[in-house]
Amino acid sequence: MSEATAANAPDTANKGFLNWIEKVGNKVPNPTIMFVYLIGLIAVLSAILAWVGVSVTDEVVIPGPQDKLTQLNEQFGGGWTVYDTTTGQPAVIPDYTIEERTFEVRNLISVEGIRFFFSSFVDNFASFGVVAVVLIAMAGVGVAEHAGLMGALIRRVVKVAPRRLIAAILIFVGVLSSVATDAGYLILVPLAAAAFLTVGRHPLAGLAAAFAGVGAAFGANLLITPSDSMLTEVTNEVLVSAGMEPIEVTQNFYFGIVSTFLLTAVALLVTMFVTEKRLGGYDRTEMTIADDAEDIDHDAEARGLKFSFWALLGFVVVILALTLPPGAPLRDPETGDIIGTTPFMASLVFIISLAFLVCGVAYGAGAKTLRGGDAAVGAIAKTFGTLGGLLVMFLMIAQFIALFNWTNLPTVAAISAAELLEQASVPAIVLLLAFIVVIVILDFILPGLVPKWVIFAPVFIPIFASLDVAPQTLLAAYRVGDSPVNVLTPLMVYLPFMVTVAQRYKKDAGIGTIIALMIPYAVWMLLAWTALYVVWFLLGIPWGPGSPVDIAG
Repeated sequence: MSEATAANAPDTANKGFLNWIEKVGNKVPNPTIMFVYLIGLIAVLSAILAWVGVSVTDEVVIPGPQDKLTQLNEQFGGGWTVYDTTTGQPAVIPDYTIEERTFEVRNLISVEGIRFFFSSFVDNFASFGVVAVVLIAMAGVGVAEHAGLMGALIRRVVKVAPRRLIAAILIFVGVLSSVATDAGYLILVPLAAAAFLTVGRHPLAGLAAAFAGVGAAFGANLLITPSDSMLTEVTNEVLVSAGMEPIEVTQNFYFGIVSTFLLTAVALLVTMFVTEKRLGGYDRTEMTIADDAEDIDHDAEARGLKFSFWALLGFVVVILALTLPPGAPLRDPETGDIIGTTPFMASLVFIISLAFLVCGVAYGAGAKTLRGGDAAVGAIAKTFGTLGGLLVMFLMIAQFIALFNWTNLPTVAAISAAELLEQASVPAIVLLLAFIVVIVILDFILPGLVPKWVIFAPVFIPIFASLDVAPQTLLAAYRVGDSPVNVLTPLMVYLPFMVTVAQRYKKDAGIGTIIALMIPYAVWMLLAWTALYVVWFLLGIPWGPGSPVDIAG
């Protein structure tokens, strides 16, 4: 059955539960108000648990002070060296150290808690990095969109690519977009919704498909991502401290490749046979943005695309010149690496946004839709104007996350769950499956691939090592549990942005709309990925080059 056939009519048998989820979810208060309520809830909960005296003790990974030492060295003119007071020799500062700490639940209603709330309010929002990422990414995309480049590109892609492959291409690119971390959410998802609309399919199905690829499959990729480097660094610090051999950044490489294709296929099937059947056909009168599909100057569009192509070519040459030569600015200044935790990888969101900006200006000049710097600045300002509600929402999300973390509630919950698994005396594969379930549950309150691993690595790596289970095996299980529910947790910082995109095509769309769309993806992708993991483990296939399932292997 083709995708077109699958999308022809709504599937009433499939709609009941998900429609109920959407209806209930959309009755939840405005997300900004909802986070105000949640702050009140954690304040009361923290007060009760602090009064009872709840606390946990655990070993945690602490980053070394290299950045601070480097900054001090620069401030004092360089040439300063840290010495070991015992040997008198220059000291090597480790990247990470392991330290035992006790975490007590802190009362948000106490004098200390109230002081933190008032004194940190501005800093919480100022340090909420997603705000800057959204504004920077949307600046370039906004120029390209207002110039008409986005619509022109979509029409060309749709014209060239077979209709039945559109969803597969978008999902696959979404999975790969974790290399650029945030760019997939901000750029690909709106592009996917518009692409589906262009080919006569429901735009919310395109949004859901791309969101599934970007978020629910975040831990899989064909390439080595910055997250891989950070996970490996944390893992190796634990291993070295325990007297074990460190692992390479490619420890889950084979598993990541197979997972990429599996999750793309699963997301595609869910899009075809669940999402599109439930949504049915799309009525363009529901759109809250202008539909200019019938008013296109094809000659001007072709000229604009030619201008943008040459602008893109020139931009790529400049970026290559800043990246490829030895000692180039975007290479790691110490190792010379391009991929990994490097200036190039850290600059990807800005590079992509700048590419859209340059190409958008060039397209506007060629198509005569955007003339002069004033028009470009106006396009950016107009884009920022549409993000007002989103920024207010981010303000409260930033406060909630900061206050929630201050109370130590997420850490206490994570460590308590870890202790329950530690005490279980069961076969390794059962314990690994239980570990996946715990990560799935905790991802609702502690999203983020690296933060949870900092808590879990010192606890579970030694436990599974005693069962001859290699650290790369545990890390693969962690990836499986972490990613699928990224698209469901209310603490996922880009969930409000998904609502904003959905409201372009459905005026009454809300959090419930997104959750109802994404539940089938999260469930089926988690089940399929877990099944792949179990088969991989039982067959003893290496997770990556030189990365066996067990330590003895």
